[in-house]
Amino acid sequence: MKAKVHVTLKRGVLDPQGKAIAHALHTLGFDQVADARQGKVIELEIRESDAVAAKAAVEAMCTALLANTVIEDYAIELVDARG
Repeated sequence: MKAKVHVTLKRGVLDPQGKAIAHALHTLGFDQVADARQGKVIELEIRESDAVAAKAAVEAMCTALLANTVIEDYAIELVDARG
């Protein structure tokens, strides 16, 4: 099983990198961008075939290490590695 974890700053937390990205896009003429938020994607390969168990394991990883849950939100996307 493969997992993608999307980690972003919570709304209301200052995101200077997101502001810089939005500013740079505006400078390049992409005026339709109203806001930008910067985050990270962590890809994991999990030795688990049960989706419920895999998601529980990744949830534990997120709260223990992958996300600072005080200031960050995370979303987990599971994909069966067999296709």
